Amino acid sequence: MFNLLVTTYRNMETEASSEMRALLAELGDEESEIDYTNVSGLLTARTNLEPLEVVQKIRKMVLDEPWKLRYVLRLIPIEVVINTDLDSIKDTALKLASRIKDNETFRVTVEKRRSNIPSTDIIEAVASVIDREVSLKEQDWIVLVEIIGKETGISVIKPDSIFSAVKVKRESP
Repeated sequence: MFNLLVTTYRNMETEASSEMRALLAELGDEESEIDYTNVSGLLTARTNLEPLEVVQKIRKMVLDEPWKLRYVLRLIPIEVVINTDLDSIKDTALKLASRIKDNETFRVTVEKRRSNIPSTDIIEAVASVIDREVSLKEQDWIVLVEIIGKETGISVIKPDSIFSAVKVKRESP
């Protein structure tokens, strides 16, 4: 099981894996596991640290020292990993979405790799069970569905909870 998705350039998985392991060790996790997937440019990571905190700390690191990151492009925190099927996705999203307050908005974002389930089916299934307002432009929460073949990672996160090296490096002074 993983709790972070790591994207990198195609054919740079080995370098990104080493970079990610070093970053996690610097944050205090010497026991992290980084695994290759059957998708070029995509790694999974398992850390003993809180994934959302890892994303925020790495964002701060890169703002302070932009050159520290060369291969990791994006870090995506994952709360729950389940088997890829529509009912499990819907049930898990509903449980995680309980933290979305009545007056808050959300959007469903799906990233599919090696899956034949139509994205529209996933979005409709998830949105139909969450009794909150959907906002595609400016939402309070993102219900993130990350499919990698037979495994699906799901998170309900704030929009700034996904780390993008390109965006953060643009922000750095």
